[in-house]
Amino acid sequence: MKSVLPGKLQAAVGALSERPVAVTDKGFGRLTRPGPVSAGRLALTRPSLFGGDFVLPVMVLRESAVRGNIQSMADYCAAAGVQLAPHGKTTMAPQLLALQLEAGAWGVTAATVAQVQVFRSFGMPRILVANEVTDRAAIEWLADELAADPDFDCYCFVDSLAGVALFDDAMQAASSRRRSAGRADPIRPVRALVELGRPGGRAGCRSVDEAVTVAKAVSATSGLRLAGAAGYEGSIGHDDSEATLTAIAEFCRDLRRLGTLVSALPGCEGDYILSAGGSAYFDIVVRELTAPAGAAPTVILRSGAYISHDHGFYQRLSPGGRTGRDGPALMPAFTPAFELWASVLSRPEPGLAIIGAGRHDVAFDQDMPVPLRICPPGGPPAVPSAGASSPHGMRISALDDQHGYLRVPADATLAPGDLVCLGISHPCTNFDKWRVIPVVDDGYRVIDAVHTFF
Repeated sequence: MKSVLPGKLQAAVGALSERPVAVTDKGFGRLTRPGPVSAGRLALTRPSLFGGDFVLPVMVLRESAVRGNIQSMADYCAAAGVQLAPHGKTTMAPQLLALQLEAGAWGVTAATVAQVQVFRSFGMPRILVANEVTDRAAIEWLADELAADPDFDCYCFVDSLAGVALFDDAMQAASSRRRSAGRADPIRPVRALVELGRPGGRAGCRSVDEAVTVAKAVSATSGLRLAGAAGYEGSIGHDDSEATLTAIAEFCRDLRRLGTLVSALPGCEGDYILSAGGSAYFDIVVRELTAPAGAAPTVILRSGAYISHDHGFYQRLSPGGRTGRDGPALMPAFTPAFELWASVLSRPEPGLAIIGAGRHDVAFDQDMPVPLRICPPGGPPAVPSAGASSPHGMRISALDDQHGYLRVPADATLAPGDLVCLGISHPCTNFDKWRVIPVVDDGYRVIDAVHTFF
């Protein structure tokens, strides 16, 4: 269901269409020779990605894939009876987050208060900080922001008595400072989700009993309001083995039990929240957290990478990639949206081509980029599948800062100047390599540009 964006957010995102794209933005060099361009101008002129205006390498997002992924996830959440707060740190792109909110997202997830500041500068109304906040300056900034805007809704994680005390003390200090300055607007508390972790994992209480103790401490503060429980299942494993899937399910059952206990504590107002769910195992989260267990919680997924998907890590591990284990028909289908286009620089020896794209251009922390197709200079014609071939037997074996080592069959006819299209793995570290990303239609006409704010 399409939602209406708040006025400030709509205006701020709309202003990005006129934000200058300059020669200093990677890939746009020749296009900007007469002067800066803008996303709005690209939408009007629709230049071809291969028409000589863009300088390789260039990363693009395919519009049809992005919009399809957003709608597919929105439909899935609606059918499953859960909410979605997409993780903004994946893209740090307000234009994309606005599309997710328009599609019905409950709010936006952040990992740090610095990210919250970016999102608030664009007018994002509801933000879940999926992390502990222990920096006093950050807490006091949140306090001021809540006091200044009664429509701002903010949540954060807590996992220790010391963290709860620190947060409450900083909130009280912010309140005293505002009173001393003669400010009448009151400090509003931050809603807290007690985080459940696991032994050997990252943050989060190491047991349900410990988490309940922390929740009771939250109930005794005035700077925090108990709102539910949360966790992150994605770090339990990075495969689809039965052992990993079973461990994730057991973790989610513990989280559900914690939520039931927290909901009965004083100060846990209204419907309580249970939140988990990255982009790899959200189907298990939905299955376990929506299982009957007393009062029904509001289940909030925090998936982010689904918006662009990939040709590697998430293609293997997202629910649609775990063939034979999906169960009934509800699973959403995602399409990889990222493509990196680069030219062949050299054929120094049989079996090797050096391409002009490296670690500064494409993610490599989970998997190497994946060769998708090769084209002659000038790129494919209007229909993407024509004039391009699938690079069977080709792979990227290594990356330098600006060079990629493309292993090819010894008899491959690939030559300097030919184009290679690469898919990516793990979108999170791909978005942060490009400050401006051209958006293309299915005929490789550039129709928009996405600005990122890392």
